[in-house]
Amino acid sequence: MSTKIGLALGGGGARGLAHIGVLKVFEKENIPIYQVTGCSMGAIIGGAYAFLGDALTTEKFIRNLPESPAFKNLDFKTFDSGENDQDSSFYDHYLNNLKKYYSLLKNVTNPSVYDKKIVDEIFKKFPEKNIEDLPMRFACITTDLISGREIVLNEGNLRNAIIASASLPGVFPPVKIDNQVLIDGGFTDSIPVQVVKGQGAHYVIAVDVTKCIDDANNLDNALSIIYRAEDIVSYHLTQERLAGADLVIRPKVRHLPWTAVDQIDEIIAAGEQAAKEAVPQIRKFLTK
Repeated sequence: MSTKIGLALGGGGARGLAHIGVLKVFEKENIPIYQVTGCSMGAIIGGAYAFLGDALTTEKFIRNLPESPAFKNLDFKTFDSGENDQDSSFYDHYLNNLKKYYSLLKNVTNPSVYDKKIVDEIFKKFPEKNIEDLPMRFACITTDLISGREIVLNEGNLRNAIIASASLPGVFPPVKIDNQVLIDGGFTDSIPVQVVKGQGAHYVIAVDVTKCIDDANNLDNALSIIYRAEDIVSYHLTQERLAGADLVIRPKVRHLPWTAVDQIDEIIAAGEQAAKEAVPQIRKFLTK
């Protein structure tokens, strides 16, 4: 019986682009992947890989997404905590905070800053295929606002599932599937290790791109404190989930903000490096 290796790809915004580097190394080293489960950006990368079938095509596909007019109109930097940007002037921070407050005011009467039309435009290149018809086993994690439970989507429309898994509340609108109102899976399962095990994998390799919480700066306003609290919750939830993994790959991207899409080359390279270092251990799994 061949060894079944499953990948649990965590969320982390742009840091999750490191998953592409991991997939490239696995492919180059002929490491077979039986199943992929992703959360948020992990769902975007994992879903693209599941239907495209190879890492280089997945990289090209993902690199093309930010080139769409709809994506270019998104101002993700507005939602960055800014704590990593030590070189910005007081004036820059002041303007950025004004944008944040304006966005929050918009949400008083709307479910999200960006509407469904924009989201559909961004994700339109993902096919309307059913997950169960993909050439690779795939699942993604979402959170149901009604029940508060983790929801695993391993069948049904691929595009809708990926959008739901990556729907950051307040920024993107929730996705309604059946009787559920779904948002970003990171609120219940940031790295879906146990789900991968449940999908039949013998060994689970988790890719952790959560933010480093070692340093806390600029905790001088309500928004920065909210961001910090969310980072702490996410960190501890992730550590609990990682306890069940057979191997954890940690690309050196944890210092970057979740909005660092413009650093895609650096992030992918970090994923490649971390995966290369993990290859000897993975070989041991394959020989057991």
